Amino acid sequence: MLLLNYQQQEKKMQRKRYSAEFKAKIALEAIKGLKTVNEIAGEFGVHPTQIQQWKKQLLERLPDIFSQKQEKRKKQDEELTAQLYQQIGQLKVELDWVKKKAGLLGK
Repeated sequence: MLLLNYQQQEKKMQRKRYSAEFKAKIALEAIKGLKTVNEIAGEFGVHPTQIQQWKKQLLERLPDIFSQKQEKRKKQDEELTAQLYQQIGQLKVELDWVKKKAGLLGK
């Protein structure tokens, strides 16, 4: 009986996980200001403090959406990836050549 109560409490205590889309939707509702944070919290079953945090995160990251830095960083990452793949290919060719030469010496 005691174990059963513990398991029920454990299920109630599990942390809720929300999708990024859900968080964005709630944060946008809060930013619009058509409803109070408490009304939004009651409607969606989320604590008002959590809504305030999501709203703050959205407002902080919003300028990055239109930023050139993000595009530049993405381009640099793509260039680095291409260079690394090229280097991997070159090293594989060299390794195959060394294996071939080592096989000829062993005979």
